[in-house]
Amino acid sequence: MASTTFSGPVTSTAGFVGAVTGDVTGNVAGVLTPTSTVTGSLPAAASSTGKIYVISDNGVGDDEFALVVSDGSSWLKITTTALT
Repeated sequence: MASTTFSGPVTSTAGFVGAVTGDVTGNVAGVLTPTSTVTGSLPAAASSTGKIYVISDNGVGDDEFALVVSDGSSWLKITTTALT
């Protein structure tokens, strides 16, 4: 697949095909929004190494938000504490 280099802002109305490489930043001071899903809809960990998702349940349907990352064999919860 050929690559294209862009300079300046780029807008897509239908997403991008293929991997986005290099530094990735959001449109508000570096804010990124990971994909949100429920535990039962996470893709296989083996095919998702390094991917981060926000889950909106605790695996049994209760409301609970957590960040998870795949290590290639399991989905791992990223342990966090409240900001003070």
